[in-house]
Amino acid sequence: MAAITLKRLLRRKELSSVVNDIMTALDTPIWIQGLDGTLLMGTPQGKGEQRFAIKLQGNVLGWACSHSPQAAAIADLLTYSLDQEFTKKQLAQETLDKYKELNLIYKLGDRISANLELAGVANLILQEAREIIETTNGSVMLVNDATQSLDVISAFGHESFPKLSLKIGEGIAGHVVTTGKAEIINNVQADQRYVPSAHTLRSLMCVPLKGQEKTLGVINISNHESVQYTAADLKLLGVLASQAAIAIENAILHENKLSEERIKNHLERYLASQVVQAILELEEDINLNPRRRNVAILFSDIRNFTSKCEELAPEQIVNYLNEYFTHMVDVIFKNDGTVNKFVGDMILALFGAPSTLLDSEQRAIQTAINMQRRIAHIPENWIRENFHTGIGITSGQVVVGNIGSPRHMDYTAIGDEVNVAARLQGIATGGQILVSRSVYEASKDLFDFKDFGTVAVKGKKKSVEIFEVVY
Repeated sequence: MAAITLKRLLRRKELSSVVNDIMTALDTPIWIQGLDGTLLMGTPQGKGEQRFAIKLQGNVLGWACSHSPQAAAIADLLTYSLDQEFTKKQLAQETLDKYKELNLIYKLGDRISANLELAGVANLILQEAREIIETTNGSVMLVNDATQSLDVISAFGHESFPKLSLKIGEGIAGHVVTTGKAEIINNVQADQRYVPSAHTLRSLMCVPLKGQEKTLGVINISNHESVQYTAADLKLLGVLASQAAIAIENAILHENKLSEERIKNHLERYLASQVVQAILELEEDINLNPRRRNVAILFSDIRNFTSKCEELAPEQIVNYLNEYFTHMVDVIFKNDGTVNKFVGDMILALFGAPSTLLDSEQRAIQTAINMQRRIAHIPENWIRENFHTGIGITSGQVVVGNIGSPRHMDYTAIGDEVNVAARLQGIATGGQILVSRSVYEASKDLFDFKDFGTVAVKGKKKSVEIFEVVY
């Protein structure tokens, strides 16, 4: 807002004419001086005059002088006129500021609403800041929850060069994130919170980016020169920050959604869709690190598959296997099982990992029965006639999780029960389902069984009791 002075006010013809008329009517010499003694109006008459202050908002701008107390009326008139001028200019400035804010919101609304990339949104915000605020540097910093630090995602000026990572609460920006309050600092070097860098800053504004539930980060605007940032500047930057926070939150949600979709697409190749959803929604404690869990293990293998492969071209065998696996996986998923791996024509499925199941043995048996029944209804006649599977099921504690090298890992199960399930599968004839005692005990009231006898398993001192599922 342009400065209001007594000299400028008296240049107005209407006001100066009124003052002249009053001075003439009072019929006594009156003259007006500036604060520095400069004569602004009238003619001084000797010494010993009385001086009456002419003020604006309590500050003296000049004097009405006379040897008569009647000059007080002139002082009151000019004080009133200065106050009126100030009110008009203040209203005009407020209107202009409001226009700038609305124009800023309008411009940004269209530009950032269609941008769902974090860096893109931050760049747009900083471009706008450079247009409306005097600045040599700027940056957008976001909170990194994993490291509890502030990371620069977009910057210009010297802010764009690599800088030390700021911890939450460290430096001016870290403090603003903690308090959630915007700050103007027109003497940065004197601020004890300032973390020195290779490039000296003189003035700075820092405004928090407030999301719906937490502070997302900050916008920094700074200058190498000593400029006096004002409350109006901070207000405009605050408008930018509010628009930026909405757009950044949307961009983060979009990125998370894309990431979730990538994870979901990957997991759904191995897990039932409802299990995948439980993992993504964190409805339970899902942990892919190796740990002990009680699970049911199902092994399925096609009998005499190698000899069958000799009858057909490799491409045809692969086509038949893909159709067979499609049906088998569908059955496993419908019972909330996890397809752990395919090895040739063999399928290894887990029930109870990574998502906990209270009835894993029952689900495993039901899956095995449905797998055997499904084969009989596969449309391809050659598969129905030649794919006869043996299935083995055990249950107990095994180690499940990501196992492998840093360059390649598989989610799998390790333990005696896995070996036992593989052994049972190897014994089972086509169409047969063999289970261990632990599986039998957990589901004997729900399915029909017959005693199959015992078998010695490599690595185990005691023979394993086996039961055949009757279906």
